[in-house]
Amino acid sequence: MTLLLSGCGLSALTGSENKAAAEIPAKGSVSGGNKMKIVVINSSPHSDDESTSKYLSARFTEGAKSAGHDVFVFDAAREETHPCSGCDRCGMDGPCVWNDAIENKLMPKMLEADLLVLATPLYYYGMSAQLKTIVDRFYSRTGKLHNKKSIIIATAYNSADWTMEALSAHYNTLVRYMEWQDVGQIWGIGCGSRSLVESSKFGDQAQKIGSNL
Repeated sequence: MTLLLSGCGLSALTGSENKAAAEIPAKGSVSGGNKMKIVVINSSPHSDDESTSKYLSARFTEGAKSAGHDVFVFDAAREETHPCSGCDRCGMDGPCVWNDAIENKLMPKMLEADLLVLATPLYYYGMSAQLKTIVDRFYSRTGKLHNKKSIIIATAYNSADWTMEALSAHYNTLVRYMEWQDVGQIWGIGCGSRSLVESSKFGDQAQKIGSNL
């Protein structure tokens, strides 16, 4: 189930991405009416009151909590993290040689989570370096992170119809490789400032996705 949303009063996604559009999941269709463990990974380097992607993830979190789900939020830009060094000492089954926040705070939560939410600003048509660092560290528990549900929330200043194409392709490839079940994609094009994203429909839609889980 994929959700594609038009952006901030400006141009909407079109072309091949728009073909994947679907409605917001029906109430309880994702969780089956059961309480879910959700991990939200914020990766914007901006403050909570300035970031556009954090605003949307906060609205999603509000909705998910209102539905009774457990939500753990990890701020990748504020925690001590290290990129994968490619040493393979983890053997793809842990532990990672880096004794940092990814290994000690985030990984235990991801391993037990039902749903992973990736929230990122669009930087040079890809995910932020902060989020990519975490994605690369999936390697240390690759098998154990398979078969989860996932959502991506992304915001961008640009509003061209191809703005999110590369990030969308990356996310969908990640979903395929990790054997995740995609349950939502929010592509916030034309959201170049906090005021723009706050005045858009994205916030309400993000909150509804969370409350409908």
